Amino acid sequence: MKVESSTIQNKFLRVQTLNYGASLFEVYHKKKKINLILNLGSKKNYQHKHPSLGSTCGRYAGRISNSKFKIGNRKFILNANEGKNILHGGKVGFSILPWKKLSQTKDKIIYQLHSEDGDQGFPGNLVVNCTYQLNNKFLIIKYEYKSNKSTHVNLTNHSYWNLEKNKKNMIYDHELKLNSSKYLQINKNLIPTGRFKNVKKTIYDFLHFENIGKKLDYFKNKKLNIKFKGFDTTFVVKKNTRNYFGTIKNNNTNIRVDFFSNLPSVQLYSAQNLNYKKKLFPYHGVCLETQYFPDTPNKKNFPSTLIKPNKRYTCFTKIKIN
Repeated sequence: MKVESSTIQNKFLRVQTLNYGASLFEVYHKKKKINLILNLGSKKNYQHKHPSLGSTCGRYAGRISNSKFKIGNRKFILNANEGKNILHGGKVGFSILPWKKLSQTKDKIIYQLHSEDGDQGFPGNLVVNCTYQLNNKFLIIKYEYKSNKSTHVNLTNHSYWNLEKNKKNMIYDHELKLNSSKYLQINKNLIPTGRFKNVKKTIYDFLHFENIGKKLDYFKNKKLNIKFKGFDTTFVVKKNTRNYFGTIKNNNTNIRVDFFSNLPSVQLYSAQNLNYKKKLFPYHGVCLETQYFPDTPNKKNFPSTLIKPNKRYTCFTKIKIN
């Protein structure tokens, strides 16, 4: 199937999407005349393995330890793609699959994907709808999903944000605030240990606006494993009536992006391992992936990702662009 692009727009924003990975290709700020996310350049690149640029990650966004879990007494072995572990759904995750475009209006588009029982080792025939919608200055991303068997599902959009006009400036001049006082402790393979840590007086404190570049200097000055040369960290979102979880802003372009979601956490990834065809480089963008916790199928104390047969589930992320 060929790569097909679609465009939705209003007077504030123009958003271009792709059927492969139900991906965001462009989030264009009309007043500032800036595309706010990274993409792969040629749209044909989305047919092949890539760093999930703007794509929908699934069936399970994030990592599952040892690529296995149990549902009841039955054990499921998954398609490992990061050492012993599985990341973002396996070797053939949702981000490189062609989705069907169900419908489109001027300001809304809906994609659908059917994932068969046993896909990458996961049980159940799963149907997922991904909706992108514009409402004034908001870009709304909504996932609806249903399976005929009990299974684990965790979906996220994996956009790399860069609010600079010149993307070569990387993310060093961006500021970040997160509505989170706790993060998940991880082991050397980036798998959560099950312990929650307080952000206060640590490098992980983003309760007030912090310069991302200054935070990254901390990692560069430490003799750390390459995986730890930046953030790949799950932050637990404080419950609040607005579902607010964070803001990125850039003082050079005067652009501010506020994020809202009904999901319990956000994965902050500073793209330290990004490297793509001499076009994309480490720290080129920053990801705020709204999701359930990684490795939840193997951690009983985490909010559950287990879905029941034939029941419809939904989650959303709303992004306000100023």
